Amino acid sequence: MESNWDVIVVGAGAAGLLAGISAGKSGAKTLVLEKNRKPGVKILMSGGTRCNITHNTDNRGIVKAFGDNGKFLHSPLAAFSVDETIKFFNQAGVATKVEDTGKIFPVSNKALDVLDALLNELKKNNARLALETPVIDVNSTADGFQLLTPSASFSAKKIILTTGGLSFPGCGTTGDGYRFANKFGHTIKPTQPALAPLKTDARWVHDLSGVTISDVGVTACLAEKPLMKDRGSFLLTHFGLSGPVILNVSKSLNCVPEFKNTLLKIDFLPSIKEPEFESKIQLLASTDGKKLLSIALGDLLPRRLLDGLFSQIGFSPDKKCAGISRDERKSIVASIKSKTINITGTLGYAKAEVTTGGVNLDEVNSKTMESKLQKGLYFAGEILDIDGPIGGFNFQAAWSTGFLAGSQSP
Repeated sequence: MESNWDVIVVGAGAAGLLAGISAGKSGAKTLVLEKNRKPGVKILMSGGTRCNITHNTDNRGIVKAFGDNGKFLHSPLAAFSVDETIKFFNQAGVATKVEDTGKIFPVSNKALDVLDALLNELKKNNARLALETPVIDVNSTADGFQLLTPSASFSAKKIILTTGGLSFPGCGTTGDGYRFANKFGHTIKPTQPALAPLKTDARWVHDLSGVTISDVGVTACLAEKPLMKDRGSFLLTHFGLSGPVILNVSKSLNCVPEFKNTLLKIDFLPSIKEPEFESKIQLLASTDGKKLLSIALGDLLPRRLLDGLFSQIGFSPDKKCAGISRDERKSIVASIKSKTINITGTLGYAKAEVTTGGVNLDEVNSKTMESKLQKGLYFAGEILDIDGPIGGFNFQAAWSTGFLAGSQSP
C-alpha cells in the first residue's frame, strides 16, 4: 500500500466513512484506517441492528436536541442536512421510512444495508479502506503528519480523527483519539457514559424482567429534586431499567457521585390524568366488581406489571375490583402514576450508546471541523464533546461533521 496520502481518516465508523466519502469526492487521495477486522461495527449494532439513520426533523430540531452544545452543529448541518442525509442514502440504494417516533430507518430494517451503502460509496469515490490497521502514534511534520501503525508508516497533508468515544469498547472505541488530540494541545472535557441502561436493587423490578411498556413518563431526581423528564418506551430487566426513555434520562444522573439519593419517578400511564384514572377505578367497582383488578386494568398495562405493582402496596393477586376503599384507590393511583425506583448506577461504557465529553468544542472551528490549535488536524463524530438523545440525532451529527471535515481541501 502507498505511504503518501492527501487525507487520512482514522476510524471507519459513521463519521469516518462519511468523511472518507466526502474527501474522496473532492478529489483528494484518501485513506481510511480502521483497527478492527470489520468497519462500522457500531453501525451494525445500532437501533437493534436496524440502524436509526436520522430523525424526522429539520436542522433546527437537531440543534435543539443537543442542548447548549447544539449550536456547534449549525455549519455541519448546513453542509449536510437531514434532508441531504436521507437523499444520500436513498441514492445509494437504501430506501428509508419514518416511524411513529420520528426515527428514520432503512425500509429493510437492516443496518447492514446502511453499512454496505457507505462502503460502496467509499469505493465509488476512490477512497481506500485499510482494516486491521490501528494507529499507534501521530506526529506533525513539515508538510503534514506521519501516522505510525504496527505494519507501516503513512504520511498525510491532512488527518481527520473519527475514533469515537469510549462507549461500547468491544467495538474498538477505546479513546485512542483523545490521546492523539491531547498530544496536539487539545483539552478533553471529562467523559462519562451516556444513553446507558440503569441499575436498581429493587427486587420487584428484577422479577418483572422482560416487561415492556410503549409509553412511560420518567423523571430523574436527586432526592426529590427533578433533574430531567422524558417520555417513551420502557423496559424492565434483570438488572434494572432500559429502553429509550431510560437511556435518555440516564445522562442527568451521571453528575451524582456514586448515584447517591438518585431515583426515578415513573408514570406508567402518562396519557391519563390522576383524577381520570381514579374515576376509572371507582367505576370498575360497580361495573366489574367480580373481576380481578389486574385483569380489569389489563387494557391499560401488562398484567405482570400490574401484579408486581399491586404486590408492593400489599394487594394479593386475587384482589377484585369490588370493595376498594378510597385509601386503596389512592394507593393504586400512586403506584401507577408516581412510582419511585431508586437507582444504584448504570451499566457504564460497556452498554452506553454514546460518550458525554470529548474534544473541547471551543478548540475546533465549526465551519470547517479543523483544529484551531493544529493546522491540518480535523475532528468529526463522537470524539467531540457533543452528544444528543436517542433517536438518530447522534448519527446525524456524525454524518454532518464527517461530511464537512472531509470536504475541506488539504
